[in-house]
Amino acid sequence: QVQLVESGGGLVQAGGSLRLSCAASGRTFSSYLMGWFRQTPGKDREFVAGINWSGGSTVYADSVKGRFIMSRDNAKNTVYLQMNAAKPEDTAVYYCAARSRPPITPHRREYDYWGQGTQVTVSS
Repeated sequence: QVQLVESGGGLVQAGGSLRLSCAASGRTFSSYLMGWFRQTPGKDREFVAGINWSGGSTVYADSVKGRFIMSRDNAKNTVYLQMNAAKPEDTAVYYCAARSRPPITPHRREYDYWGQGTQVTVSS
């Protein structure tokens, strides 16, 4: 089992940057594919980015491609989401998630474990 705890959320101005972290418990962290999702009130949770076990392969939603970078440090049991050139429409609660089998997928129901989320607000 994996427990996930997100941090790093907060308020950032449009055009600014923010780095989210997701710390995982357990010694098998490196065997999980990881994803970042986000959700706003009244909307479904949407895929933002995903990364494979080694960190050598990433997938991004079109809305964040070229602005966000997902990475992982297996020695620290942590994944990151570097948010650059933030836009007001990036405002949401951001969640990290873990999946125990390939491939990287944008479908939230395919993920096995979830964190509690961290709020990101981008002011215009």
